[in-house]
Amino acid sequence: MNIEQARFNMIEQQIRPWDVLDTDILDLLMVVKREDFVPEAYRKLAFVDTSIPLPGGASMLNPKIEARIVQDVHVKKHENVLLVGAGSGYVAALLAHRARHVTVVEIDPALKELAQKNLAANGITNATVELGNGAQGWANGAPFDVIVFAGALPVLPESVLQQVKPEGRILAIIGESPVMSAHLITRTAEGSYDTKKLFETDVQPLQAAVTPSHFTF
Repeated sequence: MNIEQARFNMIEQQIRPWDVLDTDILDLLMVVKREDFVPEAYRKLAFVDTSIPLPGGASMLNPKIEARIVQDVHVKKHENVLLVGAGSGYVAALLAHRARHVTVVEIDPALKELAQKNLAANGITNATVELGNGAQGWANGAPFDVIVFAGALPVLPESVLQQVKPEGRILAIIGESPVMSAHLITRTAEGSYDTKKLFETDVQPLQAAVTPSHFTF
């Protein structure tokens, strides 16, 4: 397999048609080597439009969804990001290239270790992986400029809304299979939020996500 040709084809045939048109993001997908974050047994699928199995029953998101998330959340160089769900570390690596720092929260010890290993092997020094349940956000380090959930939530817990700064953004995939939508929630003022629906999808639920008694999205 010609890896660079496969990477180019992924970008041109999967990602660009999914409205990922920001040239900085497209360039980033050339820089951060997705195959380095794919388990060896599935390396040949690194550029295929499919989710890739990870330890503990988890999976990597499809490349086009990863790219849309990173584009649509508009991370800036001075911003601190919370990523809930480490996966293989690939989304964390993409965000880390855009952000000042990325705090990754992962509930599965095996995935935490995998993500840490992959991030270190790829020279990512501004991302730290914490072991814990981030399904209702993460108080340590809050408020964040950006919060990204790498798995689906049935609803967005109200606690998360309090953990983002004014003008901060939350990107969450909300709903239950097979009907889910990615939303970008921007905190416009104290207690005021603007919600934009980005795209429809169907991804793996976030482990330990619960339906709170009070919710807003």
